[in-house]
Amino acid sequence: MPIVRDVDTFLKDRFLFSGNNIILENNELPSIQVLKRCFSLSVASDWFSDKEYDFTAVELEKNCPVPAGCQSMPLRSFFWEKKQNPEITSKAARARCLLNFRSEFRYCSCCGGALKDDDVLTARVCVQCGRPVFPKLEPAVIVLVQKENKILLARHKNRNDNVFSCIAGFVEAGEKIEETVSREVMEETGIKVCNVRYVGSQAWPYPDQLMLAFVCDWQEGEIVIQEDELVEAAWFDRTNLPQIPSPGSVAYNLIAGLF
Repeated sequence: MPIVRDVDTFLKDRFLFSGNNIILENNELPSIQVLKRCFSLSVASDWFSDKEYDFTAVELEKNCPVPAGCQSMPLRSFFWEKKQNPEITSKAARARCLLNFRSEFRYCSCCGGALKDDDVLTARVCVQCGRPVFPKLEPAVIVLVQKENKILLARHKNRNDNVFSCIAGFVEAGEKIEETVSREVMEETGIKVCNVRYVGSQAWPYPDQLMLAFVCDWQEGEIVIQEDELVEAAWFDRTNLPQIPSPGSVAYNLIAGLF
């Protein structure tokens, strides 16, 4: 990842972020003038240009107002709005992930030396011991369980809303992703599944997940929720669903059959 840190060098696509929101200008990526204004006002907390993927990514300072003439949109909504342009959504996810990486990894965990961008690799390297540090990626599964004409949805305890979603969880060390599917469903709902089928994936930079989407069938068991994870879980008819995640999310795509 050849990095350019020249505020006068902006590549083809320009991504401007404020946390997990993306800043747009007339529903498109911001102009060079908007980025230059951010630099002139010293409100850009970090930025880089990725020559290989031909984009520039800029992070606004926390609590910075949206630049004049621009609008703020949740990144997941941007994924949905631009779903017909996978090149742009992929670049946006990469830009957000790498900004997260640069913010989190500033010092070497071995010697405490400062990290700088590697000249060739998508990595940072310690200026003292030379140890390379690569972006962190956390694979997670998200699962739609089917039983005849119904699907299994759950309301998660760590959310402050009434949204019902799919079962999901992180892949553990030494585990096949198909095993993760079966384990997570069993742990959270007490249900045994079969016919596990991979249907798609999505980069999910909140902050660094790769969501692996699966569909599977109920095999046996009654719902017994894992109370420290879920508030409730139930079977729902596809024609009478509760409130589900917003478009742009992996869960929405699974529930709506868009994979």
